[in-house]
Amino acid sequence: MKPPPSHREPDDAVPEWAYTAALAGLAYMTWDRLTAVLADAGPAEAWSRVCDGAAGAAWARAAVSTSVEAVADAHVRAGVRVTRLGEPGYPNLLAEDHEAPPVLFSIGRLEALAPPRVGLVGTRRTTGYGRDVARELGRDLAQAGVAVVSGLAAGIDGASHEGALAALGAPPVAVVGSGLDVAYPRHHKGLWRQVAEAGLLLSEAPLGARPEPWRFPARNRIIAALSQVLVVVESHAAGGSFHTVRAAAERGVPVMAVPGPVRSPASAGTNRLLSEGCAPACEGADVLVALSLETVGSPTRTDHRPAPGPEDAPVLEAVGWEATSTEQVLVRTGLTPSRLAVALTHLEVGGWVRNLGGWWERAAP
Repeated sequence: MKPPPSHREPDDAVPEWAYTAALAGLAYMTWDRLTAVLADAGPAEAWSRVCDGAAGAAWARAAVSTSVEAVADAHVRAGVRVTRLGEPGYPNLLAEDHEAPPVLFSIGRLEALAPPRVGLVGTRRTTGYGRDVARELGRDLAQAGVAVVSGLAAGIDGASHEGALAALGAPPVAVVGSGLDVAYPRHHKGLWRQVAEAGLLLSEAPLGARPEPWRFPARNRIIAALSQVLVVVESHAAGGSFHTVRAAAERGVPVMAVPGPVRSPASAGTNRLLSEGCAPACEGADVLVALSLETVGSPTRTDHRPAPGPEDAPVLEAVGWEATSTEQVLVRTGLTPSRLAVALTHLEVGGWVRNLGGWWERAAP
């Protein structure tokens, strides 16, 4: 009896890419391990070798219990394109990289990589200031014909793509750290779908792959490789964004940083990048200049909010850009509770601060 395609003998009815997907789905199959497995054999032959124990007993047991035919069917039904390094359709941008993913899983249009590309990254533990700036940069860059590349994580990544989608301009590009059917964080599921419909959703993990911590530093090198300029919008002193910064530096990709409040821990990393010589990115026009696209139209933003009165301005300064309790503002200003309440009301009505249920945060224009 002929063994099923999960066993040692490759099945001619199963496409080669399905064996690549099955190999990528083995536990802890990092990009460099998969590269080594495929170094001197095609996917079907490599799969047979793994089943025979050439890569270790644990992978052999997992491979023998995996139906490659089912793997192929799942990716076809989900509309996921599987492209191996060296095959037609694999993006040249990544093929030329020294850490090129051996396989890419994608939903959407690979043509989304054709426009100029800027990576927008930052902390998950963002402030309202950071989210506002990320949305504005994403919107302005997309309107100027620049594809925004990010990771669809919570915080800065998601805000960047929200801005890019709102612009209805250049298609967004997202690189994620899980299978394309495993939205992470879960509340971004709708955002994943919008990015896939409007642009391109990429991963080097097959369907079903969980968002394991080791996948994200690996994901970040792809964001850096796809970017012509990398902008860090908001980052803590030891934030994960620095994985992407290091990957960009290895590739000669210019790194820019958004200046942040000196008292905000969420801007400690970006402010450090500025002190180390990175160019500031205060608005989309700054990034366009770095791309040598200064002639591309970038909308000019005018702050139409009424200026805070002389009695309210010290309160605005005391609130700062990170969520601050009413008690902290009282201490910083020395005002009475009734006078502070009046000032905060003026600032909230004028659009200068947001009330977060007893906490206050400055709002960008």
